Amino acid sequence: MTDLVVVGGSDAGISAALRARELDPGTEVTVVVADAYPNFSICGIPYFFTGEVRPWQSLAHRTAADLEAAGLNLRLDTLATRIDVAGRRLAVRAADGTETSLGYDELIVATGALPSHAGIAGVGALTPEDGVHVLHSMADTFALDRDLAARRPESAIIVGAGYVGLEMAEAFVARGMRVTQVQRGPEVLSTLDPQLGALVRAEAEAHGVDVVVNTTVTGVERAAAGLVVTGTHAGGSFRQAADLVLVVVGVRPNTGLLVRAGAAVGAGRAVVVDEWMRTGLPHVRAAGDGVVTRHRLLGTTYLPLGTTSHKQGRVAGENAIGGDRAFAGIVGTQVVKVFDLVAARTGLLDREARPAGYAPRTTTTTADDHKRYYPGARHIHVRVTGDTRDGRLLGAQLVGRRGSEVAKRIDIFATALYAGLSVERLSELDLSYTPPLGSPWDAVQLAAQAWSS
Repeated sequence: MTDLVVVGGSDAGISAALRARELDPGTEVTVVVADAYPNFSICGIPYFFTGEVRPWQSLAHRTAADLEAAGLNLRLDTLATRIDVAGRRLAVRAADGTETSLGYDELIVATGALPSHAGIAGVGALTPEDGVHVLHSMADTFALDRDLAARRPESAIIVGAGYVGLEMAEAFVARGMRVTQVQRGPEVLSTLDPQLGALVRAEAEAHGVDVVVNTTVTGVERAAAGLVVTGTHAGGSFRQAADLVLVVVGVRPNTGLLVRAGAAVGAGRAVVVDEWMRTGLPHVRAAGDGVVTRHRLLGTTYLPLGTTSHKQGRVAGENAIGGDRAFAGIVGTQVVKVFDLVAARTGLLDREARPAGYAPRTTTTTADDHKRYYPGARHIHVRVTGDTRDGRLLGAQLVGRRGSEVAKRIDIFATALYAGLSVERLSELDLSYTPPLGSPWDAVQLAAQAWSS
């Protein structure tokens, strides 16, 4: 019988623990969770604030009772502080300060990531009670919810226009707030090319969001006018006040526990793991947002995604009880809803492919989401990137209205990337067709044909 200890109660940790129990019900699995909310959907938090998901307990993929019924021993509100690699023991501290240690045969660390402050002065000193927030955990969620209920702020500045930033802009607008969104780059959603990012920005602006691009925020401070965000804008200065400030500028890997134990760090300062999720420390594996990942087009990189965490966790859990499964890698498939628009990408953008040694070319196509003679047809904007030397598909980006099956279509491209298809061979795929939902040549195939012509 194996004693398995898992540190972390989010995607990777719970996936690892459940996989181990699934394959070997005799395995003793203890999950050390720093808070009281194991297996909650952090990705769903913005929809709690729009009011579409209520109550907050609905964000749980599984309840604590569900997890315990699956055979997991949960140690909630317990912080892992030190790994004794030689002795195979994990030091932990309970909420009341009591310190103990857990013995293990195998250890999986899935401590995830922490919100980045991007060097913005004042963010670390000002608190949720001051009206300055990050949004990365259930504790952050409760703090923001309390603030919204207690002060009823009428205006907000969101620093960052990535996935969470844009989703929270929608949430604040739904609550009747005036929203200013500040983005460092030339367009929102920097995971897309600016040509498509501009469509997303237009959608946000059409719903009342004041989007300010080419702006670097350097500080947040309290003033008579409220909270004031300062920085530089297009070579000049930027200064604006609001009742509430939300900083969502990305994450950084939470690696302290493993680094103190001697683990190496690599891309993005994340912990280095191999394809079997081994850290190089004996009997210690790691998975999730705190570790590097294998990208099938780039090699080793750092790209924190919930889908990746689930997959890595499953591999770690299987191998911890004697399996031999390698992590197959990712292609960076992502999708987001921004008001009534959906944006998605997979693989590489042109600007990412060139430094990686490819010879990329990118084309843009606009196609209908279904046959135009059937009512309600709407445009999908597709950018396809391929390698000019061998025609290999390198990536794709899509923007379309909600209901236009953008997520389904980006998944076609993602599958083609896994299979190593050329752009031209996308036209050979036997895709479904009926006039209300598509065309004999799907938008994916029309975009591929435009690239190949």
